[in-house]
Amino acid sequence: MGWVVHLQEHGLKVKTTDVPNVGVLKRRSGVPPQLSSCHTAIIDGYVVEGHVPAMDVMRLLKERPSIVGLAVPGMPQGSPGMEGPNPVEYHVYAFDEDGNFEVFATHGP
Repeated sequence: MGWVVHLQEHGLKVKTTDVPNVGVLKRRSGVPPQLSSCHTAIIDGYVVEGHVPAMDVMRLLKERPSIVGLAVPGMPQGSPGMEGPNPVEYHVYAFDEDGNFEVFATHGP
């Protein structure tokens, strides 16, 4: 998985676990449906949904905001693990336990 390699290349230790129904994990973890993506990670108590760049994960762990986690909805071209031609601008959203979210970072062209 390209995103896992991206995190490892930035010094983050990763353990992967396949689950039979990732949708259940997303709901239990509080991922708002509109922010859903292809994979869900739990990193030091935070939920990280989708292709969130390592720099944003590291910022999250440094700043320790009072949120549930970060998400990149969908699978935007040019995000970590989705490299290739025609990258697009995309947002990383911070979300809270009530399902509210706001832009945490913007990446891309």
